[in-house]
Amino acid sequence: MDSEYIDILHRCFRCGWCKLPTNYTDFNCPAYLQHRFESFSSGGRMWLIRAWVNGEIESSERFSEIMFSCVTCGNCVEACPMDKIKDRLVDVFISARADLVEQGKIPPALRDYFKAVTISGNPYKRPREERRLWAGGLDLEEYSDQEYLFYIGDVASYDEPGMRSARAIVQLLNEAGVSFGVLMDQEGNDGNDVRAAGETSLADHLARSNCEVFNQKGVKKIITVSPHAYNTIRKDYPAHGGNFEVFHYTEVLSLLIKKGLDAGRSSAKVTYHDPCYLGRWNKIYYPPRAIIGSIKGVTFKEMDRNMNNALCCAGGGGNFFTDILGTGPGLSSRVRVREAIATGADILCVACPQCYRMLDDALKAEAAEDRLRVMDIAELFVQSRK
Repeated sequence: MDSEYIDILHRCFRCGWCKLPTNYTDFNCPAYLQHRFESFSSGGRMWLIRAWVNGEIESSERFSEIMFSCVTCGNCVEACPMDKIKDRLVDVFISARADLVEQGKIPPALRDYFKAVTISGNPYKRPREERRLWAGGLDLEEYSDQEYLFYIGDVASYDEPGMRSARAIVQLLNEAGVSFGVLMDQEGNDGNDVRAAGETSLADHLARSNCEVFNQKGVKKIITVSPHAYNTIRKDYPAHGGNFEVFHYTEVLSLLIKKGLDAGRSSAKVTYHDPCYLGRWNKIYYPPRAIIGSIKGVTFKEMDRNMNNALCCAGGGGNFFTDILGTGPGLSSRVRVREAIATGADILCVACPQCYRMLDDALKAEAAEDRLRVMDIAELFVQSRK
């Protein structure tokens, strides 16, 4: 592990605040919420890593499970009272994971995830040529010299809910006259979740490959569907020669609304789930809410846990592709759906294709499809105009 992280391991005194939101309403750490063992909390994980680094415990299947159970949601960063370590908590966990990856001591599902991305270029093991299938029938141009590159990402390219999100965004960008193009099968995995899962060498390779393509094509500005892609392109790509202006689609759409894009009308009762990589990681809380608020007739119902206190859907850190946290009523996506239902909303809006799938699957697991519907904000916006 990085010596900087080793130097701060002893500073955690397990106060337990890392498990809670800052308003202390409920447990907010997805791994702890699922397992209810202190070792799965951020404080417990810090003490285990300290013992591991000091040679007091050895790597084991259980140790690996605990290390990779973190979904990198960042709740602990918000809740920790220790200013000198809080901002580096998730980095410590990722560094420990990187050591385990280097040693080959990782769960089989994670090994398969890395292998799929390495061989196929995506975790779905789908041919690269199929990256364009999401766009069937749409009026799209491949990127040449447009103002924006619209970066789709793996989940919106191959996963049905994400594909619906991407198609709705395209419809709105086209109507607003935004100049943009797409890469289709030249697009690659963004590397955010690969990095969060500890495979830093592969993540660096993916970043360099994408930067090479973007720079060759003269890309200056990028709009992303996924907050995960937004996060890594904005924060990690500059180290690999990729200096781009990056926007999440909700930022662009909220600006288009201010410029006169008609939002339409709806009688829906709507609540909104903050994606961790949009909210806690990048402090984008208001554009999604502004989009919802622009739709005439909508009743907006905020969940108790929102913005920096939002409960993660448990899809981050690679768990979306590996299911290391498992299933059951304690999975935070199912808890989140129950929280959304409790608001009286009939639509749960999302702004992340991973959140979309996680919460939609959770809704089915809760057998509550007659009480709530999961929709991307762009879909809701399009629907309100019909």
